[in-house]
Amino acid sequence: MSRVGKYPVEVPAGVTVSINAGILTAKGKLGELKLPLSPLVETTVDEGKVAVKPLGSLAQARMMWGTTRALVASMVKGVSEGYSKTLEITGTGFRAAVQGSNLVMNLGYSHDVVYPIPQGIKITTPRPTAVVVEGIDKQRVGQVALDIRNFRKPEPYKGKGVRYETETIRRKEGKKK
Repeated sequence: MSRVGKYPVEVPAGVTVSINAGILTAKGKLGELKLPLSPLVETTVDEGKVAVKPLGSLAQARMMWGTTRALVASMVKGVSEGYSKTLEITGTGFRAAVQGSNLVMNLGYSHDVVYPIPQGIKITTPRPTAVVVEGIDKQRVGQVALDIRNFRKPEPYKGKGVRYETETIRRKEGKKK
């Protein structure tokens, strides 16, 4: 029994959710997202709530029950509030700046790392050692933040690199004489 799937998703004011031809559409003040629905679950919209129920007792249907409910909830939150991830850059001379439609980072390599900003994602640098990734799609925001982090992962000896704001780096002791 899905613990996530049994609770309906509350639709806040200003957000409209509709189902048409097996595609759930959520529209809000920040934009519009679409989700193709699985044929293993039944999704209904009524009175400001979206309810998901499995069709049958197959294991796959029960799996898609909670997954579909979680995807719908993240879509509704995305079009109403949006998502953001903050990255911290640590290291001597390491910095980032937005130039046009590119994020240009100096991460200790012999060249600058240029990352083209994808459509639907907004990247800002409030200070040279911080990068904020914002958007309405939770998966895309997380993927872009991960792509930026992968250019220079934080290392355990000095802690240099790109890390999430909430991430803690387990430090190792260096060589001993």
